[in-house]
Amino acid sequence: MDGNQGPEVVPAGHGDGGFGRDGGRAGAGGRGPGVCHAAIGVVTTHGFPRSVRRPRPPVSVVPPEETGFMDGNQGPEVVPAGHGDGGLSRAGSRAGAVPVSAPVAVEDLVRMMSEILPATDSAGMIDQLRELEDMKSAAAALQARIAFDFDARQRRAQTAAGIPVEKLGAGIGAQLALARRESPAKGGRLLGLARALVTEMPHTLAALQTGQLNEWRATLLVRETACLTAADRAAVDAELAADAGTFAGAGDRSLIAAARAAAYRRDPRSVTERAAHAASERHVSLRPAPDTMCHLTALLPVTAGVAVYKALSGHADTLRGGGDPRGRGQLMADALVERTTGTPGGISGVEIQVVMTDRTLFQADAEPARLPGYGTVPAGWARTLIKGTTPGPGGGSPPRPGGPPQPGGTAGVVDDPAFRLWLRRLYTHPGSGELVAMDSRARIFPPGLRRFIQARDDTCRTPYCDAPIRHLDHIIPWHHGGETTSTNAAGLCEACNHTKETPGWNARPAPRPRHTLELTTPTGHRYYSTSPPLPGTPPRPSATSLHRRKLRYVAMAPKHARLGAAAAAAA
Repeated sequence: MDGNQGPEVVPAGHGDGGFGRDGGRAGAGGRGPGVCHAAIGVVTTHGFPRSVRRPRPPVSVVPPEETGFMDGNQGPEVVPAGHGDGGLSRAGSRAGAVPVSAPVAVEDLVRMMSEILPATDSAGMIDQLRELEDMKSAAAALQARIAFDFDARQRRAQTAAGIPVEKLGAGIGAQLALARRESPAKGGRLLGLARALVTEMPHTLAALQTGQLNEWRATLLVRETACLTAADRAAVDAELAADAGTFAGAGDRSLIAAARAAAYRRDPRSVTERAAHAASERHVSLRPAPDTMCHLTALLPVTAGVAVYKALSGHADTLRGGGDPRGRGQLMADALVERTTGTPGGISGVEIQVVMTDRTLFQADAEPARLPGYGTVPAGWARTLIKGTTPGPGGGSPPRPGGPPQPGGTAGVVDDPAFRLWLRRLYTHPGSGELVAMDSRARIFPPGLRRFIQARDDTCRTPYCDAPIRHLDHIIPWHHGGETTSTNAAGLCEACNHTKETPGWNARPAPRPRHTLELTTPTGHRYYSTSPPLPGTPPRPSATSLHRRKLRYVAMAPKHARLGAAAAAAA
């Protein structure tokens, strides 16, 4: 897998990527292990950072002390002379360019990116795409270093605060997730990836830093070696040598196979034990799919999964042989629902709370409805679920044995004994859509409050977390004087509720038109979560238009500056 046809990407001072087994970067200007600086040394021409490639002589040598960033590489950084116009002018423009080096803050780098224009020819566009991809990989490598350093700093702070050893590290992954606009679960995985790359897999980190691997492919290598000890993992990392172009042109499957084979050669017992342990992680999950469908997924031991599939396929083949007009896949899906719920069509006394406006239900309005645990559904589909529809040209018919309810059929009509329909009124503010009151069949306060919060919040209220609500908790804790009211209540998943109780975290209701939760992390960063709009909530075009105008102004500012400079020069 070393037959790469493109230019070879070479890291500056290539060796161990600047990372030893202890994750340190010592030896560069006296900096200690794991130190990461806010300023990034970028060698640019015309304001565009470029990757380091060969062969493209002549080159200019920039000493690392002049770049403002030293990562432990022992050699100088090599940059092609005049290389940096983004491919905008492929002929002649590189001859007289003079490299300029300066420490660039991250926000300045982001601003510089907005000034880059697409190349004027197809070859230049492809070059730009490749180089931008390399930049994404380099940014992911830097994020891993920062995450590792942040984890170490936070653990030291927690130790100094007297946090018990078994609770050290709580909430760190959640802070990283908020900063990266990811779910808390994804934040924990990213933190694990950073630890593995920095402390145990320096070659993989170097490959990520130089664009030879992207973040996903680096994650695959980390995942496939997770069962090994630190020493064995480092040995596999050196054997695979991802930073030497080993996986150039290889697909994900080839990369996974190579990592698994190397891991098995190092420690076959651990790999076998990992397979045995995997059975304890079996679970069932549900994810939304387009067009009011969903993915019901089961992670099972291979023997159990094959047995389930064989039973469903055998049942489908039997019905097909008997003349059932449904497709094989349809028969298998219907049999799965019927055998799991015990009822044809899956109607088994489970409460399904569809939230919709009275206009959608009674006046055929087009305002979409919301199905908790799924999301937005079309208005017509919601009406069909609740009260059925008028039969089409073909007429309605009873559902086939084992088949789902059909629109216009008896299984979708309110009079069907399989359906028991309750209408629970929800009252919203006419301007903001804030849920202000709700009828409840029960007269006991706690159940009614739970229904109120679940209808208002829909999913976990932590920003970027859309996990199902597991805990209904006081925003301001009850033992701190928090009241048991809808304003001081929020629906959270189990992990986010535990994170909120970690020292240094603070939550409180924020005064907004709709219910808003203000979450403050131990670093002082604040994040806001507003309850999702219920069906029928009026849009706010003025605020949306203002936000879009601001974005357009920021995006067009560099262009206006260039036009102004050109006009001044012409005058």
